[in-house]
Amino acid sequence: MSFFAILCALLIEQARPLKDANFLHTQVRNALSWAVRQLDTGQDAHARLTCVVVVLLPTVLTALMHWALLLWLGWMAALVWNIIILYFTLGFRQFSHHFTEIRDALDAGDEDAARSLLAQWMQMDASDLPRSEIVRQVIAHSVLNAHRCVFGVFAWYSLMSGLGLGPAGAVMYRLAEYFSALAKRPVSPQTLLLSPALRDYVGLWWRRIDWIPTRLTAMGFAFVGSFEDAIDRWRKFEAAVPGDNDGIVLAATAGAVHIGLTEVDLRNAAPVPQLAHLRAIVGLVWRTVVMWMVVLALMSLARLLG
Repeated sequence: MSFFAILCALLIEQARPLKDANFLHTQVRNALSWAVRQLDTGQDAHARLTCVVVVLLPTVLTALMHWALLLWLGWMAALVWNIIILYFTLGFRQFSHHFTEIRDALDAGDEDAARSLLAQWMQMDASDLPRSEIVRQVIAHSVLNAHRCVFGVFAWYSLMSGLGLGPAGAVMYRLAEYFSALAKRPVSPQTLLLSPALRDYVGLWWRRIDWIPTRLTAMGFAFVGSFEDAIDRWRKFEAAVPGDNDGIVLAATAGAVHIGLTEVDLRNAAPVPQLAHLRAIVGLVWRTVVMWMVVLALMSLARLLG
Protein backbone atom coordinates (compact mmCIF):
# COMPACT_ATOMS: atom_id res chain seq x y z
CA MET A 1 0.00 0.00 0.00
CA SER A 2 2.85 2.42 0.82
CA PHE A 3 4.28 2.42 -2.68
CA PHE A 4 0.95 2.99 -4.42
CA ALA A 5 -0.12 5.67 -1.93
CA ILE A 6 3.09 7.67 -2.39
CA LEU A 7 3.03 7.25 -6.17
CA CYS A 8 -0.58 8.40 -6.44
CA ALA A 9 -0.01 11.34 -4.08
CA LEU A 10 3.04 12.52 -6.07
CA LEU A 11 1.19 12.25 -9.39
CA ILE A 12 -1.86 14.11 -8.07
CA GLU A 13 0.35 16.77 -6.52
CA GLN A 14 2.13 17.32 -9.84
CA ALA A 15 -1.20 17.65 -11.67
CA ARG A 16 -3.05 19.68 -9.00
CA PRO A 17 -0.52 21.33 -6.70
CA LEU A 18 -1.75 22.76 -3.42
CA LYS A 19 -2.05 26.51 -3.12
CA ASP A 20 0.00 28.21 -0.44
CA ALA A 21 -3.13 29.44 1.33
CA ASN A 22 -5.22 26.26 1.13
CA PHE A 23 -8.06 25.55 3.55
CA LEU A 24 -6.50 22.62 5.44
CA HIS A 25 -3.13 24.25 6.07
CA THR A 26 -4.90 27.41 7.24
CA GLN A 27 -6.98 25.39 9.70
CA VAL A 28 -3.88 23.58 10.96
CA ARG A 29 -2.14 26.92 11.59
CA ASN A 30 -5.20 28.26 13.39
CA ALA A 31 -5.48 25.13 15.55
CA LEU A 32 -1.79 25.26 16.42
CA SER A 33 -2.03 28.94 17.34
CA TRP A 34 -5.07 28.24 19.53
CA ALA A 35 -3.28 25.37 21.33
CA VAL A 36 -0.21 27.51 22.00
CA ARG A 37 -2.28 30.39 23.37
CA GLN A 38 -4.23 28.03 25.64
CA LEU A 39 -1.40 25.82 26.92
CA ASP A 40 1.88 27.73 26.78
CA THR A 41 2.45 29.23 30.21
CA GLY A 42 6.24 29.18 30.12
CA GLN A 43 6.56 26.11 32.36
CA ASP A 44 8.38 22.96 31.25
CA ALA A 45 5.42 20.69 32.00
CA HIS A 46 3.10 22.83 29.91
CA ALA A 47 5.66 22.95 27.10
CA ARG A 48 5.64 19.14 26.97
CA LEU A 49 1.83 19.10 27.07
CA THR A 50 1.67 21.59 24.19
CA CYS A 51 3.93 19.40 22.04
CA VAL A 52 1.81 16.34 22.84
CA VAL A 53 -1.41 18.13 21.89
CA VAL A 54 -0.01 19.75 18.75
CA VAL A 55 2.04 16.84 17.39
CA LEU A 56 1.12 13.51 19.00
CA LEU A 57 -2.65 13.89 19.32
CA PRO A 58 -3.24 14.41 15.55
CA THR A 59 -0.78 11.58 14.88
CA VAL A 60 -2.80 9.17 17.04
CA LEU A 61 -6.09 10.28 15.50
CA THR A 62 -4.66 9.72 12.00
CA ALA A 63 -3.58 6.18 12.93
CA LEU A 64 -6.99 5.42 14.47
CA MET A 65 -8.76 6.63 11.33
CA HIS A 66 -6.49 4.42 9.22
CA TRP A 67 -7.34 1.37 11.30
CA ALA A 68 -11.06 2.17 11.36
CA LEU A 69 -11.21 2.45 7.58
CA LEU A 70 -9.14 -0.70 7.17
CA LEU A 71 -11.34 -2.76 9.49
CA TRP A 72 -14.76 -1.42 8.51
CA LEU A 73 -14.45 -0.48 4.83
CA GLY A 74 -11.42 -2.43 3.62
CA TRP A 75 -7.98 -1.74 2.27
CA MET A 76 -9.22 0.43 -0.63
CA ALA A 77 -10.73 3.00 1.75
CA ALA A 78 -7.54 2.95 3.83
CA LEU A 79 -5.50 3.50 0.65
CA VAL A 80 -7.59 6.54 -0.25
CA TRP A 81 -7.06 7.91 3.28
CA ASN A 82 -3.29 7.38 2.89
CA ILE A 83 -3.29 9.22 -0.44
CA ILE A 84 -5.26 12.15 0.99
CA ILE A 85 -2.88 12.52 3.95
CA LEU A 86 0.19 12.25 1.72
CA TYR A 87 -1.23 14.77 -0.74
CA PHE A 88 -1.40 17.38 2.02
CA THR A 89 1.96 16.51 3.62
CA LEU A 90 4.16 15.49 0.68
CA GLY A 91 5.15 17.33 -2.45
CA PHE A 92 7.62 19.27 -4.54
CA ARG A 93 5.21 22.00 -5.54
CA GLN A 94 5.23 23.39 -2.01
CA PHE A 95 8.62 24.94 -2.75
CA SER A 96 9.70 24.16 -6.33
CA HIS A 97 8.05 27.22 -7.89
CA HIS A 98 10.37 29.46 -5.85
CA PHE A 99 13.38 27.51 -7.12
CA THR A 100 12.18 27.70 -10.74
CA GLU A 101 11.48 31.45 -10.64
CA ILE A 102 14.91 32.27 -9.18
CA ARG A 103 16.69 29.94 -11.60
CA ASP A 104 14.88 31.53 -14.57
CA ALA A 105 15.82 35.01 -13.34
CA LEU A 106 19.48 34.00 -13.07
CA ASP A 107 19.32 32.36 -16.52
CA ALA A 108 18.06 35.67 -17.91
CA GLY A 109 20.85 37.56 -16.15
CA ASP A 110 18.42 39.47 -13.93
CA GLU A 111 20.21 39.23 -10.59
CA ASP A 112 18.09 41.95 -8.99
CA ALA A 113 14.94 39.92 -9.66
CA ALA A 114 16.65 36.80 -8.30
CA ARG A 115 17.59 38.66 -5.10
CA SER A 116 14.05 39.95 -4.71
CA LEU A 117 12.54 36.49 -5.21
CA LEU A 118 15.01 34.94 -2.76
CA ALA A 119 14.25 37.61 -0.15
CA GLN A 120 10.52 37.07 -0.61
CA TRP A 121 10.87 33.29 -0.32
CA MET A 122 13.14 33.14 2.71
CA GLN A 123 12.13 36.42 4.41
CA MET A 124 15.74 37.59 4.41
CA ASP A 125 17.78 40.55 3.23
CA ALA A 126 19.35 39.53 -0.08
CA SER A 127 20.05 42.99 -1.48
CA ASP A 128 23.86 42.69 -1.26
CA LEU A 129 24.31 39.02 -2.14
CA PRO A 130 26.68 38.28 -5.05
CA ARG A 131 25.58 35.89 -7.79
CA SER A 132 27.46 32.89 -6.35
CA GLU A 133 25.88 33.42 -2.92
CA ILE A 134 22.41 33.63 -4.47
CA VAL A 135 23.03 30.26 -6.11
CA ARG A 136 24.33 28.79 -2.85
CA GLN A 137 21.34 30.05 -0.88
CA VAL A 138 18.88 28.74 -3.48
CA ILE A 139 20.53 25.31 -3.50
CA ALA A 140 20.67 25.14 0.30
CA HIS A 141 17.06 26.16 0.86
CA SER A 142 15.78 23.97 -1.98
CA VAL A 143 17.58 20.88 -0.72
CA LEU A 144 16.35 21.43 2.84
CA ASN A 145 12.80 21.91 1.59
CA ALA A 146 13.08 18.75 -0.51
CA HIS A 147 14.19 16.93 2.62
CA ARG A 148 11.34 18.27 4.76
CA CYS A 149 8.57 18.12 2.16
CA VAL A 150 9.55 14.86 0.45
CA PHE A 151 12.24 12.64 1.92
CA GLY A 152 11.45 13.21 5.58
CA VAL A 153 7.80 12.40 4.90
CA PHE A 154 8.91 9.33 2.90
CA ALA A 155 10.95 8.13 5.86
CA TRP A 156 8.39 8.46 8.65
CA TYR A 157 5.46 7.36 6.48
CA SER A 158 7.33 4.19 5.50
CA LEU A 159 8.45 3.47 9.06
CA MET A 160 4.95 3.93 10.50
CA SER A 161 3.34 1.95 7.68
CA GLY A 162 5.69 -0.90 8.43
CA LEU A 163 4.31 -0.87 11.99
CA GLY A 164 0.72 -0.84 10.72
CA LEU A 165 0.11 2.80 11.64
CA GLY A 166 -0.46 4.08 8.11
CA PRO A 167 0.05 7.78 7.40
CA ALA A 168 0.52 8.76 11.07
CA GLY A 169 4.25 9.20 10.49
CA ALA A 170 3.69 11.75 7.71
CA VAL A 171 1.38 13.78 9.93
CA MET A 172 3.78 13.65 12.88
CA TYR A 173 6.75 14.72 10.80
CA ARG A 174 5.10 17.65 9.05
CA LEU A 175 3.43 18.96 12.22
CA ALA A 176 6.76 18.78 14.08
CA GLU A 177 8.49 20.50 11.17
CA TYR A 178 5.93 23.30 11.02
CA PHE A 179 5.98 23.79 14.79
CA SER A 180 9.79 23.95 14.72
CA ALA A 181 9.74 26.52 11.91
CA LEU A 182 7.26 28.59 13.92
CA ALA A 183 9.49 28.44 16.99
CA LYS A 184 12.51 29.64 14.99
CA ARG A 185 10.81 32.72 13.55
CA PRO A 186 12.09 36.08 14.84
CA VAL A 187 9.80 37.66 17.38
CA SER A 188 7.59 40.35 15.83
CA PRO A 189 4.07 41.74 16.31
CA GLN A 190 2.86 39.49 13.48
CA THR A 191 4.27 36.20 14.82
CA LEU A 192 2.83 33.94 17.50
CA LEU A 193 4.82 34.43 20.71
CA LEU A 194 6.19 31.19 22.17
CA SER A 195 7.76 31.03 25.60
CA PRO A 196 11.50 30.18 25.82
CA ALA A 197 10.63 26.83 27.45
CA LEU A 198 8.33 25.90 24.57
CA ARG A 199 10.85 27.05 21.94
CA ASP A 200 13.55 24.88 23.51
CA TYR A 201 11.28 21.86 23.84
CA VAL A 202 9.96 22.15 20.27
CA GLY A 203 13.54 22.33 19.00
CA LEU A 204 14.44 19.21 21.00
CA TRP A 205 11.45 17.29 19.64
CA TRP A 206 12.24 18.32 16.10
CA ARG A 207 15.91 17.29 16.32
CA ARG A 208 14.89 13.86 17.60
CA ILE A 209 12.12 13.35 15.05
CA ASP A 210 14.34 14.50 12.18
CA TRP A 211 17.37 12.42 13.23
CA ILE A 212 16.50 9.32 11.17
CA PRO A 213 15.11 11.13 8.08
CA THR A 214 18.20 13.37 7.95
CA ARG A 215 20.54 10.42 7.71
CA LEU A 216 18.35 8.59 5.20
CA THR A 217 18.27 11.68 2.99
CA ALA A 218 22.03 12.11 3.24
CA MET A 219 22.55 8.44 2.43
CA GLY A 220 20.21 8.70 -0.56
CA PHE A 221 22.14 11.67 -1.95
CA ALA A 222 25.37 9.77 -1.46
CA PHE A 223 24.08 6.72 -3.34
CA VAL A 224 22.90 8.70 -6.40
CA GLY A 225 25.75 11.24 -6.35
CA SER A 226 29.44 11.03 -5.55
CA PHE A 227 29.32 8.48 -2.74
CA GLU A 228 32.80 8.83 -1.26
CA ASP A 229 32.82 12.63 -1.30
CA ALA A 230 29.30 12.84 0.17
CA ILE A 231 30.14 10.49 3.03
CA ASP A 232 33.43 12.27 3.67
CA ARG A 233 31.76 15.71 3.81
CA TRP A 234 29.02 14.29 6.06
CA ARG A 235 31.58 12.77 8.44
CA LYS A 236 33.68 15.94 8.62
CA PHE A 237 30.68 18.19 9.18
CA GLU A 238 29.21 16.02 11.93
CA ALA A 239 32.59 15.98 13.68
CA ALA A 240 32.89 19.77 13.45
CA VAL A 241 29.24 20.67 14.20
CA PRO A 242 27.54 17.83 16.10
CA GLY A 243 23.76 17.81 16.38
CA ASP A 244 23.05 19.93 13.26
CA ASN A 245 20.66 17.82 11.16
CA ASP A 246 20.24 20.45 8.43
CA GLY A 247 23.99 20.74 8.09
CA ILE A 248 24.32 16.99 7.53
CA VAL A 249 21.87 17.17 4.61
CA LEU A 250 23.75 20.13 3.13
CA ALA A 251 27.15 18.48 3.63
CA ALA A 252 26.02 15.31 1.88
CA THR A 253 24.51 17.37 -0.95
CA ALA A 254 27.71 19.37 -1.34
CA GLY A 255 29.79 16.20 -1.54
CA ALA A 256 27.38 14.52 -3.95
CA VAL A 257 27.73 17.31 -6.55
CA HIS A 258 31.22 18.61 -5.59
CA ILE A 259 30.38 22.11 -4.36
CA GLY A 260 30.63 24.07 -1.11
CA LEU A 261 27.44 24.70 0.87
CA THR A 262 28.28 24.61 4.57
CA GLU A 263 30.73 26.77 6.52
CA VAL A 264 32.95 23.72 6.92
CA ASP A 265 33.06 23.37 3.10
CA LEU A 266 33.87 27.05 2.65
CA ARG A 267 36.70 26.87 5.19
CA ASN A 268 38.16 23.97 3.21
CA ALA A 269 38.01 25.96 -0.06
CA ALA A 270 35.36 23.79 -1.71
CA PRO A 271 34.23 24.82 -5.23
CA VAL A 272 31.83 27.78 -5.34
CA PRO A 273 28.31 26.88 -6.60
CA GLN A 274 27.60 28.00 -10.16
CA LEU A 275 24.36 28.35 -12.12
CA ALA A 276 24.89 24.94 -13.76
CA HIS A 277 24.78 23.32 -10.33
CA LEU A 278 21.09 24.22 -10.02
CA ARG A 279 20.33 21.66 -12.72
CA ALA A 280 22.64 19.16 -11.02
CA ILE A 281 20.63 19.56 -7.81
CA VAL A 282 17.36 18.94 -9.65
CA GLY A 283 18.82 15.73 -11.09
CA LEU A 284 20.16 14.68 -7.68
CA VAL A 285 16.76 15.11 -6.01
CA TRP A 286 14.82 13.29 -8.71
CA ARG A 287 17.28 10.39 -8.82
CA THR A 288 16.88 10.07 -5.06
CA VAL A 289 13.09 10.03 -5.42
CA VAL A 290 13.33 7.28 -8.02
CA MET A 291 15.72 5.30 -5.83
CA TRP A 292 13.38 5.41 -2.82
CA MET A 293 10.37 4.55 -4.98
CA VAL A 294 12.22 1.48 -6.27
CA VAL A 295 13.10 0.50 -2.70
CA LEU A 296 9.46 0.87 -1.61
CA ALA A 297 8.29 -1.11 -4.64
CA LEU A 298 10.67 -3.95 -3.82
CA MET A 299 9.57 -3.93 -0.17
CA SER A 300 5.91 -4.02 -1.19
CA LEU A 301 6.60 -6.87 -3.61
CA ALA A 302 8.45 -8.78 -0.91
CA ARG A 303 5.50 -8.42 1.48
CA LEU A 304 3.08 -9.60 -1.21
CA LEU A 305 5.19 -12.62 -2.09
CA GLY A 306 5.83 -13.40 1.58
